[in-house]
Amino acid sequence: MTTTSVSDVVATVVTNIKEAFHWLNSELFSVGETPVTYGTILRFIVILIAAWIVSRLVQKALQRYSDYRNSLAASSVYALKRITHYAILLIGFLIAIASMGIDLTKFAIFASALGIGVGFGLQNLISNFTSGIILLFDKTLKVGDFVELESGITGEVKEINIRSTIVTTNDNIDIIVPNSEFVSGRVTNWTMRDTYRRTKVPFGVAYGSDKDLVRKAVLEAAERVPHTLMDTSHRPPQVWLVEFGESALKFELVVWLKPEAVNRPSAVHAAFMWEIHSSLTEHKIEIPFPQRDLHIKSWHDERAQVHVMQDQHSNEPEQEPEPDARSKNDAADEL
Repeated sequence: MTTTSVSDVVATVVTNIKEAFHWLNSELFSVGETPVTYGTILRFIVILIAAWIVSRLVQKALQRYSDYRNSLAASSVYALKRITHYAILLIGFLIAIASMGIDLTKFAIFASALGIGVGFGLQNLISNFTSGIILLFDKTLKVGDFVELESGITGEVKEINIRSTIVTTNDNIDIIVPNSEFVSGRVTNWTMRDTYRRTKVPFGVAYGSDKDLVRKAVLEAAERVPHTLMDTSHRPPQVWLVEFGESALKFELVVWLKPEAVNRPSAVHAAFMWEIHSSLTEHKIEIPFPQRDLHIKSWHDERAQVHVMQDQHSNEPEQEPEPDARSKNDAADEL
């Protein structure tokens, strides 16, 4: 085969390729004076995919760097990864727009006009987007925190995305919460600065029970629960007498929890209640139930009862007053 025939074959192949992909140059519409073809749209999509791939690689590099250094907090690494991801996607989007031949200044004017038009209909979306940016830069909320929202949702923060935040409850239910609820509403962060938390477990015993014996029994119950922080110097378990109820003396077990138990409040409360009931039963301390006593006395029976009590009192020997034996008052020690 001669050189001329080879060049003819190559030219024919190139011509066929151009004809096969001639549809890429077909104009779909125009933005101002710039035509938009299939080729420019394909180039736009390829650049966006490349930006997404670069973002994933950068995020993996940041994660490996943080694992190697072990000096950066997990929340800081997560926020840095999310911000980097959005920044790379934004840069890729601008490059893709420029590759189509569209003037970025004209695109900015168009985007601002479009933003004014759809802003009224997408106020919630824009609010959540802005709130997501605030949460990523703010330090009041991070991945791994155990939070309680004003709406009653309680759980651990798993992801903070640009529109919503995923909160996983203790029942392993993922709840998608709009970011604006974290910014505009009241949020209780149980693990923001310190993971040690104090809980109060209420219970009641019958009138006439020895309060010192009650305190001993309940402290024994607290020791049997593995979630109790047994710090006898600064944060010891305490028993407080808080109210004289209608049918019971109302107490509270005031106990500090270990860090791993802070995000399981329901299970921890149930564990303490179980051991308190067992301990009160072991010490034969009565647990009361609501009841009413009705006493009916006539005038003659009352006078006869008074005379009998006076006669019994006159026949009984006088008892010496017992010395004042004060029991330990944990609530006073707390003050």
